[in-house]
Amino acid sequence: MLLAVKSLVYMVFFEEMGRLGKWAFKVLLLFIGLCAISTYGYGQRLGEKTIEGKVYSKDGDVAATHVLNTTTKKATITNTDGFFTIVVHLNDTLVFSAVQYKRKDIVISSAILESSFLSIPLEESNIALDEVIVMPYNLSGDLSRDMGNMTTAAVVTSSTLGLPNAYVKIPTKAERQLFEATSGGGFIPLFPIINGISGRTKQLKELVASQKKYARTERVKSFYQDSVYVKALNIPQEKLNDFFYFCEIDPVFSMLVETGDQLKLWDYLKVKSLHYLENNGLR
Repeated sequence: MLLAVKSLVYMVFFEEMGRLGKWAFKVLLLFIGLCAISTYGYGQRLGEKTIEGKVYSKDGDVAATHVLNTTTKKATITNTDGFFTIVVHLNDTLVFSAVQYKRKDIVISSAILESSFLSIPLEESNIALDEVIVMPYNLSGDLSRDMGNMTTAAVVTSSTLGLPNAYVKIPTKAERQLFEATSGGGFIPLFPIINGISGRTKQLKELVASQKKYARTERVKSFYQDSVYVKALNIPQEKLNDFFYFCEIDPVFSMLVETGDQLKLWDYLKVKSLHYLENNGLR
């Protein structure tokens, strides 16, 4: 009986559609299609949800962990405390990744959609690096063997090239000026005479001697850091140059510097520092 009723309904429906014509039939089909698409879209939106969560690990360093929804291609990162928010649908896949942690994949289930919070533990990643040789030239520690294995480029200097002026000491500006002031050509050298009378030669000699003393003193200062003189000799940082000038005018200082004996020179500086501190009211 039911089958007969259905058959009658279908016959009536198609008869009416025949009367309306093909155009009306196409409009009806379009309407049915639009209804189906709307219903599907509504169903999709109905399954969409923004979930909140947090990642955590033993070491606690979970900031900036990447959270990627591989289904929708949407992504976010965690904040400094590991919290994140992301839009998901049922059966979407979330991937959690960071340099220091193993990748973790989570499929969004109905239970996760219904929950209000998602907590994700992360496992530290122990990445094994390939073998790396950090020793320069792959040295073994055996000097006799390593010297035979090493190939080094030849050192190119003026002396190795055998240049004629390789060992000539370059004079300072004051030394060049003194040479010019004391040398001259011709039957009667006028420049040395004029410079001697004017006192220029004497001034240049004093300047050269002063620069040599200064260079010698700077060489002594470079033996140690300034902090060593400050702590060991109790000389204030701003008084170091004055202290070395105090030593420089002493002929004994010059003699000790020329010997190159740093132990004797250090003993001298310790004694001299006491005199300097006392003379300047710093003790």
